[in-house]
Amino acid sequence: MCGIVGVVADPEVINNVTSMLIQGLKRLEYRGYDSAGFALVECSTGKLLVFKDRGRIDDVVKAYGISRYCSISGIAHTRWATHGEPSQANAHPHVDCRDEIAVVHNGIIRNFLELRRLLEEKGHRLRSETDTEVIAHLLEEYLKTSESMWDAFRKLVKVIDGAYAIAVLYAREPHRIYFARRVSPLIIGLGEGFNMVSSDIPSMLQYTRRFVALNDGEYGYIEPYHLYIEKNGSHVEWRHRIITATWSIEDAEKGGYPHYMLKEIMEQPRVLFETYTGLVSSREVEEAAKLIAEAGSVFVTGAGTSFHAGLVFAYYMSRIAGKPVIPFISSEYAVFKNIDHTGSVLIAISQSGETIDTLQALRGFRASGGRVVAVSNVVGSTIPRESDIAVYTRAGPEIGVAATKTFLTQVLTLSMIALATALYSGSLTKSEYREATERLKDAGRAASTGINRSIRQVELLASSLRNKTNIYVLGRGLGVPLSYEAALKIKEVSYLHAEAYPAGESKHGPIALVEKDFPVVFVATPPEAELLEKIQSNVMEMKSRGASTILVGTSSYLELEGVDFAIDVGGFDEILAPYALVPPLQLLAYRLAVVLGRDPDKPRNLAKTVTVE
Repeated sequence: MCGIVGVVADPEVINNVTSMLIQGLKRLEYRGYDSAGFALVECSTGKLLVFKDRGRIDDVVKAYGISRYCSISGIAHTRWATHGEPSQANAHPHVDCRDEIAVVHNGIIRNFLELRRLLEEKGHRLRSETDTEVIAHLLEEYLKTSESMWDAFRKLVKVIDGAYAIAVLYAREPHRIYFARRVSPLIIGLGEGFNMVSSDIPSMLQYTRRFVALNDGEYGYIEPYHLYIEKNGSHVEWRHRIITATWSIEDAEKGGYPHYMLKEIMEQPRVLFETYTGLVSSREVEEAAKLIAEAGSVFVTGAGTSFHAGLVFAYYMSRIAGKPVIPFISSEYAVFKNIDHTGSVLIAISQSGETIDTLQALRGFRASGGRVVAVSNVVGSTIPRESDIAVYTRAGPEIGVAATKTFLTQVLTLSMIALATALYSGSLTKSEYREATERLKDAGRAASTGINRSIRQVELLASSLRNKTNIYVLGRGLGVPLSYEAALKIKEVSYLHAEAYPAGESKHGPIALVEKDFPVVFVATPPEAELLEKIQSNVMEMKSRGASTILVGTSSYLELEGVDFAIDVGGFDEILAPYALVPPLQLLAYRLAVVLGRDPDKPRNLAKTVTVE
């Protein structure tokens, strides 16, 4: 959620790291934030300089003239408020009483109130409402009785409780940055004559492609030519864990598009093909399918968009594999916590692999005897590491806050798992399985068709909806989870109130709100023979109340009467329909945001990776 960047360099190799901190932090803007700050050890004086304020990174950099300072090491942070309102005082970095120790932190320190009281009793002056500030003052206090900052830092990690990613800069040791990780993600970037620490890879891609993802409970320090990691007091050998990123820096930039969201929608044909290529002979898909086929009960969980992908998985498992799946939103795992999950399997879906609610559900499920299959886009992230089997999508970096390409790559991955499960359970023959998986090779083509057939119509539709305040999105069968995702996208980026329902549920209450020109979008999916008549009835129900009826569907639905505006994505079957239908709905959300003057890449109040409960 918040963003961390730290750099320490040999001045003979890099004589000023300030620009690296600024550029690295800007590449974490997608995570969502309300304030930004920098702590620098000045080249000429060796003093610790701290600049921070609420607002955008560029505004903070300009207001304090940060670019003109020369630093030999530094840390930087974007904050999304959890303890204390967005303000200059609450922005990170936080410092000790002597202004020698600077700390940036993602997550929550659960015992900060107790620690704050103890520190204040010892005479420390805390200047913010945050939980983070206690870290700086604890280190100051521990230094009084420690031989070194390293000893003080080791004491610190034994005392603080909670979810955290921490980076610490000490003015008297400008050649070193200390770090610690528990739950919240933290990654080391390995350079030549410099090293970095960050909460996500895109911030470091311009400077290095070699990374080490820290595990829970690990802590240590970086120097220009050295990385040291410990866990529970013991040295950790990390060299075999080096990840070499294949993403280019262009993958993390806009590539000529006006917004990341549009770029990422347009990337879907390519990333779907790349994901399919990686999955088609994946040993992990086979292992996951075997585990699921043999399970007594199967659950699927996620948050937001990932939960909607889980609903698609549940649909396919029922339709194709003949095996019921229990979906639940990750934050509601408490409903199942008293159940013995021995013999059960959970599919945990998380784009980042760090979503805290999903991670907590995973841990609870495993503690009660269950096994876990993770689906994630980030290799080496926490949720895959803590699962029995990890299956990865290949969407590449997604910078826009609103998930687009990661949703469809999740759907593709889960579809492959569902088909393989159907094969193992005997619901599909080998020839039927081969035919279905071969059709999925065309997922990228279906997405391209959906984009090409809708892009102009979506512009007209968005213009006609710009003055509306409410929208319904309705579907049946496979169209229900796709409707949920469409409504979520509209809400996230355009701020229009959009609500999704199963179409058959609309007459049980929601239809009471429908009046003249009320927009109702129908997401019409195969199999048409089962749904055509029912969707037709729902359209007429809305039309008779004066609604403006909009259809986004496969070709057979063009026969429906009473439709005011239709987008025909082509003649795709139940396996390929999501890839053709979803991009037009994403484009509608995007265009609504643009015509209303909203920034679709940075929706208000939202963050990309939610790492606090």
